Amino acid sequence: MSFFTDLRTADGHSFPAYVAQPSGTPQGAVVVVQEIFGVNSHIRAVADGYAQAGYLAVAPDMFHRVQTGVNLGYTPEDIQAGIALKAAAEALGVPALVQVLQAAVDYATPAGKVGMVGYCWGGLLTWRAAALVQGIHAAVPYYGGGMTAPAEAARTATVPVLAHFGEEDHSIALDTVRAFEQAHPAVDVRVYPANHGFNCDQRGAYNAEAAALARSATLAFFQQHLA
Repeated sequence: MSFFTDLRTADGHSFPAYVAQPSGTPQGAVVVVQEIFGVNSHIRAVADGYAQAGYLAVAPDMFHRVQTGVNLGYTPEDIQAGIALKAAAEALGVPALVQVLQAAVDYATPAGKVGMVGYCWGGLLTWRAAALVQGIHAAVPYYGGGMTAPAEAARTATVPVLAHFGEEDHSIALDTVRAFEQAHPAVDVRVYPANHGFNCDQRGAYNAEAAALARSATLAFFQQHLA
């Protein structure tokens, strides 16, 4: 079963989150963090997939403070709209974004240990969460835009991290991925012969083989750390 519910940040901001429930007792929970396109059909499908794997899945609306009801596709116009929304959300500051992630983790905690997985901008947010959010036990950023930049790479994760990248990703230079890997030997860095967005079957960059390998590794990682 899936539904939207309203959550509340520590400073009192109410925002929606998509919740997907497993058929039986959850074996833990996974917070699914959106791309720059909102909690759209793809992100909802990803959350549904984690519910099918036995986890309570929660996908918070990270844009709600700047625009409500964002549900974009992947056209060039959608991409430009998403870039603008991301810039507006980032302008609120890291603490405001972390509060949304924290509220989602707090909501999910009764289901057991909580992991976090994020894609594109959500990958960056997931990397930040690994250092700043309380109550998560594992973090999996996918092609986190900006997370290999010096200011973000300087963060220190307090939980196990598995990071997925594409070696053909022109928005995240491979040399910065390798520098990030060297700076964080405890992070399990996986690089696939794929482009940015390789996990999304609604994008031209979708790579079924890389997506399957990354999902398998992610499920094994969560099984290890959330059991």
